[in-house]
Amino acid sequence: MIKQSLSIILVLFTLNSQASERVTFKAEDGVEVVADLHMAHPKTAPMIVLFHQAGWSRGEYLEIAPTLNRLGYNCLAVDLRSGNLVNGVRNETNKNARALMRETQYVDAYQDIAAAVEYSRAMTSNKLILWGSSYSSALVIKYAGDNPGKAQAVLSFSPGEYFRSQGKPGDWIKQSTVNINCPVFIASARNEIANWQAIYDAISASGKMNFTPSETLGNHGSSALWVRQTDHKEYWEAVVAFLKSLEPPRDTEE
Repeated sequence: MIKQSLSIILVLFTLNSQASERVTFKAEDGVEVVADLHMAHPKTAPMIVLFHQAGWSRGEYLEIAPTLNRLGYNCLAVDLRSGNLVNGVRNETNKNARALMRETQYVDAYQDIAAAVEYSRAMTSNKLILWGSSYSSALVIKYAGDNPGKAQAVLSFSPGEYFRSQGKPGDWIKQSTVNINCPVFIASARNEIANWQAIYDAISASGKMNFTPSETLGNHGSSALWVRQTDHKEYWEAVVAFLKSLEPPRDTEE
């Protein structure tokens, strides 16, 4: 049933994309963060905050966010200051950070994530879900551990300890898993499992799940969900299963 519903949703994406609104908010150091708000539902719907991979922009979610809208979620796709261009969308937060002569390494984007969370918390009375890709997928795990209670779930696509060259210890992300108190979903290509296995094993919160494709090599980051990927449906099925696990149980009629 999930497979059939998902196939219909993915087809509908190409026929009727939900319009987004460009929004801005300030990071702690004054940099203006730019994002696309995909507000397809009232504030009573869950909100998913989407962060991109290295060298990219909020354009990573041009087709993913509308699909999530059709699954019942509002979304905020954020430009982090460490990034550039993808799918024709230029990273505006990176431009703003450089104009203020701020650093734009991976670790510097953590404050952009914090600002996006605070902005998004005001946009929902339901669950707030963090979603990251590559380096940002590691940062959302860290954020959830450093700030227990602010997120009700995390989806992390291809995380790892990517921050040694930026002065952080080799287990910087793993250290923050101790206080995670929400379900976490990790997915990646098959050859990336070693990058995140120790992080996943250290998460003690209930409801955690992981996924790698069974027949294909898979893909890096959230782009694994793009329709152009031959195994995108398998990734989507895993995502939908995780999101459904977050829903309260329904009363059954006798």
